[in-house]
Formats: sequence, C-alpha cells, structure tokens
Amino acid sequence: MTRGGRRKGAGRPKGTGKFGEPTKAVRLPISYIDQIMSFIEKKGLTFPLYETKPQAGYPSQTDELTVEKLDLGTYLVPRPSSTCFVQVVGDSMTEAGIFPEDVLIVDRGIEAKNGDIVLTNSDIGLTVRRLSGKNKKFEPETGKFSTLKCADPADVKIWGVVRHVIHKV
Repeated sequence: MTRGGRRKGAGRPKGTGKFGEPTKAVRLPISYIDQIMSFIEKKGLTFPLYETKPQAGYPSQTDELTVEKLDLGTYLVPRPSSTCFVQVVGDSMTEAGIFPEDVLIVDRGIEAKNGDIVLTNSDIGLTVRRLSGKNKKFEPETGKFSTLKCADPADVKIWGVVRHVIHKV
C-alpha cells in the first residue's frame, strides 16, 4: 500500500475554491498581504471601457457595449518603478488644466522633450512648468508667474515628466 504523494481523486476539485479557478501557492512579504488581498477581492483595478465615445457638444445615441476592461494601473502607470504621485500647490499651471490640489502622475525615468510639462527641482524647491526651447526655459501656464531660466544646467534639474493629471470636477 502506497502512502503520501498525489492520489487520483484526492483533494478539492479544481475550480471549486474561493476564487472559482485553479490557484498557486506563492511567497509574499507580510507587509503586502492586506494590499494584495484587497486587490484580489476587487478583482484588480479594471473598469468597463465603453465603445461609445460621448460628445462634449451635442448629445449622441449611446449603446452600452463594453469593448474591454480598462486597467487603471497599466493605463496611468506603465512604468511603476519610475513613477510617483505629487499633489499640486499653487496656480502657476491653471491654463494647462493643472489646478491646486490636483494630483500629478510623474514619470522620473523618461527624458523630457520640448513642450512637456515637467517637475523641476531648483533652489526654490519643486516646481511644475512647461519645458520650452533648447536653452531650458521652464514656462508657467499663467501670466502671474515668471519663467525659470537656467544659464547653468546645474541650477534647475528636471525631476520628472508629468504624464497625467487627476482632479475633481
């Protein structure tokens, strides 16, 4: 008589557990368990993405056909290791649609290009500005604030590129 090991018909049938599908045992840091269990219970961070695109002018007929699921994590943060969130203070970028208390999603791992909105770090601290020109001008998006110019590139550093803005309506 054999003992132990895998026996035909032993154990719980596949797909009958809490998750309704086969599972796999993994080792996790204890500090992440609550966050991961919350993610699993919510079935990730996906939301329905509808095929119909609403008009911002005249109304259009809407059909509620879900084409796919939108994973906000992947959509907003394609590079998690170099992405951070910062909250805006001040109103130097209101004409660019960035208002006080908005949350900026900043990617610190990509190179800024002319016209990008960037987070700069200088002797006055972190500032949100639009990168303008090859001579590294950092322009505000309102007339109340001045341009940050840098004769010496070491004076103002680009801390990251703003990829998305989250604000309440």
